[in-house]
Amino acid sequence: MAGESDVSENALSCANCGKPANLQCPKCIELKLPREGSAFCSQDCFKSSWSSHKSVHVKAKLSSPGMGTPGEQDSSSPGESWLYCLKRGQSRTPKMPHFDWTGTLRPYPISVKRIVPANIDKPDWADDGIPKIEPNSDFQHTVEIKSPDLIAKMRETCRIAREVLDAAARIVRPGVTTDEIDKVVHDTTIAAGGYPSPLNYHFFPKSCCTSVNEVICHGIPDARKLEDGDIVNIDVTVYYKGVHGDLNETYFVGNVDEDSQKLVKCTYECLEKAIAIVKPGVRFREIGEVINRHATMSGFSVVKSYCGHGIGELFHCAPNIPHYGRNKAVGIMKAGQTFTIEPMINAG
Repeated sequence: MAGESDVSENALSCANCGKPANLQCPKCIELKLPREGSAFCSQDCFKSSWSSHKSVHVKAKLSSPGMGTPGEQDSSSPGESWLYCLKRGQSRTPKMPHFDWTGTLRPYPISVKRIVPANIDKPDWADDGIPKIEPNSDFQHTVEIKSPDLIAKMRETCRIAREVLDAAARIVRPGVTTDEIDKVVHDTTIAAGGYPSPLNYHFFPKSCCTSVNEVICHGIPDARKLEDGDIVNIDVTVYYKGVHGDLNETYFVGNVDEDSQKLVKCTYECLEKAIAIVKPGVRFREIGEVINRHATMSGFSVVKSYCGHGIGELFHCAPNIPHYGRNKAVGIMKAGQTFTIEPMINAG
C-alpha cells in the first residue's frame, strides 16, 4: 500500500493520473528512489498502476552494486563474459549456485544477452523484462475467439517457428553447447523478421529453452556441451506480425539408451493422441485424460506443475491446458481458439 509522506509539500503529481499526490509507494521509499514518479493521489491509483510501476523497483535493484543488468557484463575477457545465472535471470555470478541437485546435470555459465536489431518489432517486455499488457488482459480469464485474419497471422508465425526449430535440430550432436543452439534459434528468428519471444520475458536471459535430461522445461542455454546419450528438448517461440507461435520437440544426442527412447516416444504419442481429439465441443479437461491414460499405461507419469496455455497476441493466456487426469480445466473448445498442448512425461 502507498504510505503517507511529505510528498504534498513538494506539489508532486500522481504517477498514474497526474492529479496532486500525497501518498508514496513504500517500496520506492525503501529503495530511496526519487519521489517524482513514485507519488500517487489514492490507493486505487496506486493499485491500478502496480503492474507497470513495479518495474521501477526491479530496475533500481539491477543497477545497484553487484547486480549487473542481464546481458551487460564486461565482455572484454572470456572469463568475465560467461557467468552463472541467479535470481531468475536478474543477476549473474562467477560461482556455481548451490542447489539440491536431483541428478548429475549441473548448470554452466551463460553468455551475454544477444542483440536484436532496432527494426524488429518487439513485445513489451523486450527492454525491461516485464510484460505489461499480458497480466491485465481479459484473455487471462476468457478464451479469445480469433478473427480469420488473426488466425492467418498465427499460421504464418507458427510456420516460421517450425523452420526455426528445424534449424536448431540440425546442429544437435555430441560436443555442441546449448548456447550454440540458442544462437541458431536467435539468428534464424531475426533473419525471418521475428523476435524470439522468451528473450527477456520475466528476465529469461536467452532466446529459447533447452532442457537436458532431468530438466523438465525452461532450461537456460549455457556452455555445457551435449554428451552422447543425452536427450534435449528445444522450446521455441517466435513473435511475428504481433502474434506468438510456440512449439518444442525433444531430440536424441548420439546413442541414447532404450529407456530414454521409450520415454520420448511415449511423450510424442501423448501429444498426437491429444491433438487427435481437438475439435469444437470437446472439453479442455479431456486433453489431460487422454495424455494421462497413455502415459500411465506405458509406465510413465505426467508432470502436473506445468500446463499448456492459450496463445496469440499474448504469449500466455487462457485456456489453461493441464496434461494430467482428473483435472479441473474449465470450458469447451470453440472454433477460432488457439492453444498449446505440451505434455511433459516423467520416467518413474
